[in-house]
Amino acid sequence: MTKGKYQRTQDYQSELPPPPVRWPLVLGLSLVLGIAVFVGVIVVTSETGLPERPSGAGARRLEFHNASQAGKAPQNTPHITVWWDDIPALLRESTGQRENASSNIHPGDYVGPEACRECHKKNYDSWSHHPHRWMNALADTSTVVGDFSGKSISYLGGKATFFKENGEYRMRLKREETQTYAIHQTIGSRFFQYYIGKQIDGPQTTKQRTDQQELDHVLPLGYWIEPGEWVPIVNVAHEEVPDGQRMDPFDAKSYQTNFCVYSDACDVCHTTSPLGDLLSGNANQLAREVPGNIQWEVANYLEAERPHWLPPQHRSLPDEQAVGVLNSLDAIPASEHAVTLGISCESCHLGCREHAEHPEILPAFFPYSPHLLSGSVDEPTDLGRTHDNVNWACGRCHSGERPQFAGGMSTWNSTEYSDAMRGSCYSELKCTDCHNPHQAIGQKWSSTPAKDDALCIKCHQQYASEEAQAAHTHHQPGSEGSRCMNCHMPRINEGMQDIVRTHTIFSPTNTDMLHANHPNACNQCHTEKSIDWTIDNLENWYGSKFDDNKLQREYANRSQSAALGWLLSENEAVRKVAADALFRTRSKWDRDTTIQEALINSLDDPFLLNRQFALRGFESMLGVKLRETGYRFYMTPEERKKHMAELRKIIRAAFAETTLPNDE
Repeated sequence: MTKGKYQRTQDYQSELPPPPVRWPLVLGLSLVLGIAVFVGVIVVTSETGLPERPSGAGARRLEFHNASQAGKAPQNTPHITVWWDDIPALLRESTGQRENASSNIHPGDYVGPEACRECHKKNYDSWSHHPHRWMNALADTSTVVGDFSGKSISYLGGKATFFKENGEYRMRLKREETQTYAIHQTIGSRFFQYYIGKQIDGPQTTKQRTDQQELDHVLPLGYWIEPGEWVPIVNVAHEEVPDGQRMDPFDAKSYQTNFCVYSDACDVCHTTSPLGDLLSGNANQLAREVPGNIQWEVANYLEAERPHWLPPQHRSLPDEQAVGVLNSLDAIPASEHAVTLGISCESCHLGCREHAEHPEILPAFFPYSPHLLSGSVDEPTDLGRTHDNVNWACGRCHSGERPQFAGGMSTWNSTEYSDAMRGSCYSELKCTDCHNPHQAIGQKWSSTPAKDDALCIKCHQQYASEEAQAAHTHHQPGSEGSRCMNCHMPRINEGMQDIVRTHTIFSPTNTDMLHANHPNACNQCHTEKSIDWTIDNLENWYGSKFDDNKLQREYANRSQSAALGWLLSENEAVRKVAADALFRTRSKWDRDTTIQEALINSLDDPFLLNRQFALRGFESMLGVKLRETGYRFYMTPEERKKHMAELRKIIRAAFAETTLPNDE
């Protein structure tokens, strides 16, 4: 919108070819690349007073658009524009915004969480135990939860040992050669803890130094807290792949190929940095769910706040070199400039120095700075605790791209806000309506189904009565089939150790999911029923229409258990959800030996994560200790083959002997 208006004031506009750009989009431990393009716009030189730039070029900018809204209203998509040169005067005038003398996103605006403690003790104490607080920390006795007592595991024909040396934590990998890694920082503390460090010895030290010796990176093995077990890391730098394609940490080439520099790919969302720094080096991540337009003068900010990050004569740099400077910013370790490691108060509330010094002045929830413009004359920016601003506090990190089911929902976690924006309700719903940002969720979702339903009914008052609920759901009020989230937010998202609910709120009649033979809400509860049973009910109850040709093409056997069909899918995410649904609904299919055998085969799935979830599911459902047989979910196919016959025997016996648990 601003771009269109501004272009009309120019003699011409030219787009330069896109230079090599990194600016990674970062969620959790995943790397997703954005697109950045410099756009040249003529600006009168006398307005800027800047050193002369290469002939024919004007004020230069990088533009990043809100990914969730781009398809809905492309002409009015909110965006962040990063200006290397001064924001042109005409554009500044179009915002109607007078220059802010103060800011809430510069380094000096941040005071750290200890400044909040005295007045906000309850929130501070809750946050102190929150996974956000411990998302990233220096490795010491107060933060490390892994067993470094000399514990070792065998993996891919090698041996990994975890120990302490001179009071510091070490990870040693030995196969044909030996490499030792010093551990400097931790990642996470809720279900797993991963580690960041550098290689400190090994055969490469006598040659040219490698990246793993020079750079702090995510180490290849992590600690699974619940069973107290060392395991391979997952979903770091690359999507999960089947056996034979995963990183082999004992092989130098494989290690380098899967190498993940922590500052490049992770710490933007695992630490609390001044938002001005993030707008300068990670604008594409911030823009993914930005609620309004932001114009950011990056060079002016860096000159004032981070001059040591700029090269000499930076104003006159050619375009490619200017992009290179910005690309280098996200590689600066957070430990050198962050407010805190981990997520602390000002990650959401932004810089609160003014509030800390003058408590009557409440913190703003939208950035402001002398180097930032936002809004327009007609729509000035609301800096307060608005619906969009509160959600953006979450969306700055919980957004991005993941593999998707046919309906567009992510198959695995950490991009909850992007998922939410793909569904219904978030034009009104705030993340904080369901989640207390200061209080940890815990190992399991603790709210009761009745409370969850009440949150939905606050807006959907037409379903407040039991009669209306029965008519809408066609299930007994208070039963699992009447629960809002079971139908509209089913468990199809891979969490850290459980399948959890998607944040995409959608209808169980979603044709994309049903036509593709991807998990549907009905058959996640009625795992013994066929897809035709589900289709008949949806057509009779809601008048839904489905394409029989598509169903015929995707379902090999429309009369068998739909969940069994998912378990046999070529899609590993579908198989994972199928196993979870079957583990939770044993009473529906308990004596079906075909399902039993297919579920046992999940322990030999070609994907490591599917085997991990299956192992946990069997041990929970049947009370068996499969690990006592020597089976490990990270074994090679050849190693697993030696255990599968015994596992089948144990599990078949457990099916015959155990009493059924109550279904969830």
